[in-house]
Amino acid sequence: MKKILLVILLIFANTILAQDIQMDSLTKTKKFSFGVKVGAPNILSVNGEFVLPILNNHFAPYIDYGSFNLDIDNTEANMKYIEYGLNFYINKKGKGLYIGAGNGKLTNEFTFKDLEFEENGVSLKGNATTNLDINSFNFKLGFKTGGLIYVRLEVGYGIGTIPDSLNFTATSGGITETFSEDLPSIPGISSNGLIIGNIGLGLSF
Repeated sequence: MKKILLVILLIFANTILAQDIQMDSLTKTKKFSFGVKVGAPNILSVNGEFVLPILNNHFAPYIDYGSFNLDIDNTEANMKYIEYGLNFYINKKGKGLYIGAGNGKLTNEFTFKDLEFEENGVSLKGNATTNLDINSFNFKLGFKTGGLIYVRLEVGYGIGTIPDSLNFTATSGGITETFSEDLPSIPGISSNGLIIGNIGLGLSF
């Protein structure tokens, strides 16, 4: 009888200890992170991340969003960037070295200025607007520090189809013209894909 009671007490004590260890791990692992990133191709974006409390805190879904305007080569670019995916942390604390994969979408509205519209000997200058959406599948290697205030570094590459030029039709002053313009030089973007590189700062809870 004493042996049975001793075994029950040992099992009970072991269960309580395991729960304490698990709770301690949860309190030390900060689940929510919110901050900003500066770099390419996002330029400036806000970032959110949640470390899942399962599978030893390895997996963390994330989302980035940014909206910005640029003047490039006499072209006004209104761009929005969104990316969502999953980070895998090497350790079990939701910080440190990680690898990530996700989908990115860069929505562009380009306004080309001082274009030449010509018809029946009549010539005038005007502006024209066209759109381009760039979709990519991104791979990243990153590092995030711990603590209430964190710093994040990321480098990677996005696979996508990006044209060298834009073909569009526009009308100005009653004259309709077809244009072929080179794609403006957007930081981090080439015809082969997207170069990803950014630094972030934020809070973890």
